[in-house]
Amino acid sequence: MKMTEIKSLETKELAERVESETAKYNQMKLNHAVTPLENPSQIKAARREIARMKTELRQRELNK
Repeated sequence: MKMTEIKSLETKELAERVESETAKYNQMKLNHAVTPLENPSQIKAARREIARMKTELRQRELNK
């Protein structure tokens, strides 16, 4: 997801998205510990996407 897509989401929707992506990320890490993923760089990409979303949430919080 690109920053333009993240910025177009509403704050409440963005917060829900962060929660769901975090749960998906944790599940991915757990699965990778048991049986290695074909593409372990997915973990890195998911972590960065979560960080982008959290950054946008924080920006909105500070700009109020």
